[in-house]
Amino acid sequence: MVGTWDWQVFLQDTGGGQTYLNWMMSAWGWTLSVALLGLVVALVFGSLMGILRTTPHKSLVAIGNVWTELFRNIPLLVQLFLWYHVLPSIFLGLRVIPSFVLVVFALGFFTSARISEQVKAGIQALPKGQRYAGLAMGLTLPQTYRYVLLPMAFRIVIPPLTSESMNIIKNSSVAFAVSIAELTMFAMQAQEETSRGIEIYLAVTVLYFVSAFAINRIALFIENRVQVPGMIGGGK
Repeated sequence: MVGTWDWQVFLQDTGGGQTYLNWMMSAWGWTLSVALLGLVVALVFGSLMGILRTTPHKSLVAIGNVWTELFRNIPLLVQLFLWYHVLPSIFLGLRVIPSFVLVVFALGFFTSARISEQVKAGIQALPKGQRYAGLAMGLTLPQTYRYVLLPMAFRIVIPPLTSESMNIIKNSSVAFAVSIAELTMFAMQAQEETSRGIEIYLAVTVLYFVSAFAINRIALFIENRVQVPGMIGGGK
């Protein structure tokens, strides 16, 4: 019942010299750090694999396809456990890497498979004549991608990339499984300590919403700024 809610729970001391509000804000920072760094990894590797899958070289296409199918067909939580438990047992050098970094790569590689599909679709949506025109002008294939294809392809795929950017905020919640002190882990522990699950989970829900909505607004601003009138995805 609404009358029984006690929002002052966030002002209580956790017993460690900080309030639950401070703890929640710290957890929010970890959530954003994991998500944003994972997004950087996803954009870099996803874009690269998407590009490879549209080249005329079969070996490069195969590399891009294998990467995409591998990381999109294994559940994120399973990939996280592989990074955290399995790979450090095989490659001993990974044992010294903080779990935070492993989570970033697990989340980034998982999302990169989806971005790879979107970048591939964006490039293939362009008229083939643009590739041929670039090559006919004397540009190399990498230069054709850099100056002709990618600028328009990325404009086309901004909306689906926005969705992936929002999803990575939500998917970052799996980090609690390897003891990263992000929002979901905070909510679980704070609820047990205070028995105020309604207040705790509502506050965490609001922070997830604010984070994803902010990403949406930023992406919309970028989309409007880079529109090319008369072109695909360029508006009026």
